[in-house]
Amino acid sequence: MRTRFVLFAALFTATASFAQSGWQPAVGHTQIPIWPNGVPGGLPANSLAEVDTSDAKSQLIAGKSLIRLGNVSVPTITLYKPANHANDAPAVVVFPGGGYQILAIDLEGTEVCDWLNSKGIACILLKYRVPNTGPYPKSPVALQDAQRAVGLVRQHAAEWGIDPKRIGVLGFSAGAHLAAALSTHFDKRLYDAVDGADQLSCRPDFAVIVYPGYLAQDKEGMRTNPDISPTAQTPPTFIVQAEDDPVHVENATNYFLQLKQAGVPAELHIYAEGGHGYGLRRTALPVTAWPQLVETWLHTIGIAHP
Repeated sequence: MRTRFVLFAALFTATASFAQSGWQPAVGHTQIPIWPNGVPGGLPANSLAEVDTSDAKSQLIAGKSLIRLGNVSVPTITLYKPANHANDAPAVVVFPGGGYQILAIDLEGTEVCDWLNSKGIACILLKYRVPNTGPYPKSPVALQDAQRAVGLVRQHAAEWGIDPKRIGVLGFSAGAHLAAALSTHFDKRLYDAVDGADQLSCRPDFAVIVYPGYLAQDKEGMRTNPDISPTAQTPPTFIVQAEDDPVHVENATNYFLQLKQAGVPAELHIYAEGGHGYGLRRTALPVTAWPQLVETWLHTIGIAHP
């Protein structure tokens, strides 16, 4: 009973803090709003304060709770810099998942940045707008935020010690769909230009797609999503998913075959078990070792150097 009370008290305190200020990164990380003059289309009339929607009954992942961030109306990017890195580090813009309804901001965000930093890779965490902001083209909102974020990273590359030719994206679930959408919709901005960042390419140099959704149409016999159409210009892509994923493994296999047909270098890993939504948290299941495969792949394609 005491354990349950402590958990409830912690959740209540966290919720109260979110209600006051929204999600904020730990001290020492640079965070900037991506739309200095307000978001395209303006804020919804019924905008609510950012809040952690988790509660005492929420599912634990690898025995740990997570932040399910809701009501994001003011998107930001947060820079996580690796210690003692060179002035031309590769960088990854991370898109947390959450069905375009919430963001798993720690499980599929800050924890990912900690891992990337440990490998000498800069991480930029995108807090994109939710809820009901995707998938594109049902809504263009999350993709607008993603396009703008990558342009901003290139604009700040010299200042942040990043190689502008080694900027990739990594997404989970809906965030994985967002990474694929950006990989195939980078040639034209979905919003009016704001500043010089929008004159720079928002094409990722590589993409990591982790247990994606929305890439196969489950109500259409698992046919490929016609709104995600890779071309020869789509960046090299790494894909991982479990066969027993309730979101359906065809999201990974369909996209891989589309990439292959377009002549895009791609690497696909399918595991028998793993389900959905494990992030980087290790369990006894082999699929949770996927970060090591990504590290090897980044060396293989020349993004990460020994």
